[in-house]
Amino acid sequence: MELFWSFWVITIAVSFGIFEWWALHTGRATLSRTVWEFSRAWPPLPFFAGLLAGFLAAHFWWIGMACDMARNGG
Repeated sequence: MELFWSFWVITIAVSFGIFEWWALHTGRATLSRTVWEFSRAWPPLPFFAGLLAGFLAAHFWWIGMACDMARNGG
């Protein structure tokens, strides 16, 4: 199963590079420009992006806490 997730993450990274290259060479909006435009249209976007990033950090890197809780019946 780890191979599947590794392939998925690599695919996301490669597709990001391809889309950014394509946007730069065709004069279209890059990801950063698109995020900036969305932030201008809806100012709370950076706050919610930070909440999502914090949630994912806790989910992925605080796994020891969840393992301890399960072991101790919590």
